Amino acid sequence: MSERRHLTTEQPNPLSESIDDFSVRKILDLMNREDQTVAQKVREVLLEIKDTVELTTSALRNGNKVFYVGAGTSGRLGVLDASEMPPTFSVPPSWFTGIIAGGDEALRKSIEGAEDKVDFAIEDLTTHGVEAGDVIIGISTSGAAKYVQSALNYGHEIGTKTIYLTCTAKPFYPANVDLTISVDVGPEVITGSTRMKAGTATKMVLNMISTATMIRLGKVYGNLMVDLMAVNEKLVDRGIRIIQDFTNLDIENSRRILIEAKMSVKAALVMVKKDCDLDVAEKLLLEENGFLRDVID
Repeated sequence: MSERRHLTTEQPNPLSESIDDFSVRKILDLMNREDQTVAQKVREVLLEIKDTVELTTSALRNGNKVFYVGAGTSGRLGVLDASEMPPTFSVPPSWFTGIIAGGDEALRKSIEGAEDKVDFAIEDLTTHGVEAGDVIIGISTSGAAKYVQSALNYGHEIGTKTIYLTCTAKPFYPANVDLTISVDVGPEVITGSTRMKAGTATKMVLNMISTATMIRLGKVYGNLMVDLMAVNEKLVDRGIRIIQDFTNLDIENSRRILIEAKMSVKAALVMVKKDCDLDVAEKLLLEENGFLRDVID
């Protein structure tokens, strides 16, 4: 077994060496101050995140898919981000897929040794239909998950684009990748507990990748999620308010047009702005690759 002491994620934080003797307020103050450093560390890798967004956007435009692969907290964050894409942007679930070492059971409890199973990563990717042209984003805060390393190497071999997302200066297990995003957040308040700053940094980066990709694919108009899937009361209400704001219709007529548009906010806006029916609205959107601004502005 190799020595991991040099990894910043494994080093003790001198500011918290006596944390077991701190008051609750002092514990929280230190955690808060440490968390405030994360955003700046993410800012330092914006260029690499931009390059990643260009890869994911291109892949999805060409009919390919994006896979997040991770173990433990890293895997859970990947699954979380991927699962938010369909309701938020009305995209097919296959566009973003989160794969966690140990399978869905690992979402709720620790599966011992799952991150060390090299063959399982290849099996999981094969099961999910990964192919050349797809993008694999391997997430490992310390870069010490063999499962993630194996997934990235396999993806490289079959012709996917590969990105290594870590929270240390250099991954413990290197892999053949197109890009590396290294958000070096430094030692955790609790030594080695990467669900803390490293987890926060990972969530921020995944938010940026998926959200910027969706914006570039026309899933947002202004700063509004006009492609949302109105599947619950909150989203139906939001959809109605978006229609109201852009059309000056009252709430009842906004609700009516949303229903006529089969709960598609984007189609409803085209129907009002272009004074057309749903079939015409959908045709206009298709002609402009779903970009609402190109249809109604």
